[in-house]
Amino acid sequence: MDNFRQQRRVQAGSLIISAFGDAIVPRGGRIWLGSLIRLLEPLALSERLIRTSVFRLAREEWLRTETVGRRADYVLTQSGRRRFDEASRHIYASHAPIWDRRWRLVLVVNDLDAKARDHLRQALFWQGFGALGSDCFVHPSADLTAAFDALVAEGLGTHLDCLMPLLAADSRSGLSANDADLVRRAWNLHELAAAYAAFVATYLPILAELRRDRQAEVDGEDAFLLRLLLIHDYRRLLLRDPELPDVLLPPDWPGQKARLLCKDLYRRLLPASEAHLASTLVLADGSTPPVDPAYADRFPQDDPLLAISL
Repeated sequence: MDNFRQQRRVQAGSLIISAFGDAIVPRGGRIWLGSLIRLLEPLALSERLIRTSVFRLAREEWLRTETVGRRADYVLTQSGRRRFDEASRHIYASHAPIWDRRWRLVLVVNDLDAKARDHLRQALFWQGFGALGSDCFVHPSADLTAAFDALVAEGLGTHLDCLMPLLAADSRSGLSANDADLVRRAWNLHELAAAYAAFVATYLPILAELRRDRQAEVDGEDAFLLRLLLIHDYRRLLLRDPELPDVLLPPDWPGQKARLLCKDLYRRLLPASEAHLASTLVLADGSTPPVDPAYADRFPQDDPLLAISL
């Protein structure tokens, strides 16, 4: 937390997105701005920076305001909720996807101008697709229907007639050299592996300390702030991760260790951090929103993956 506070430049908007996704969405997806400031100020974010960042998120249609008397709540927009739900599916997944040995392809079959082509590339990269040249995007397990729905939501609906979705079936019994070569061509996994290793190096000592002293009580505010930074850093890694099935990844892929570490540390921080949120997070009318039970099992304690040694 001290390292975060000492950063010269902080992307406060990105951190606020992480706070909404992990702490505010389970409580109805709304919060009074004063309460958000109270939650984030201990990370050395000034009130002015938080206000400016929230206004920018509203302008970018992540958030909207709802007036309650002389105050206002900030609430997720419909498009913001969709983006959060998609991100949450990746963050809190219990395991990597299982490959059905079929490649998903999206081909550009008609001309697109440079601006539309760049928008398409960025939108598909967001969904984990790799690129084979400028006219072919590939992924081993993406839902093509959902991918095209997401393109529509990103404003690319008028260009769908320029795209051809395909499934490439593989009848071979084992992983082929062609599959491994395709992964190397479509994605640069070296930088991502280094980023995962750095994440593990940062958070593993904290988990080790909590494991050594099981009776230690973590201050509620510290638990929340650490939980927020944990999810924030992990979310930023997942934005770069195509989430390839294990069979397509290099041996000893550090992403799996990072997933286990995040789950275990998050679970240990959850009780104290939830108590802090219950006493701090309020709406414009002064009420404290309850937690939706649907979010209670994000990282369940009986997850068998947590039994694996880190």
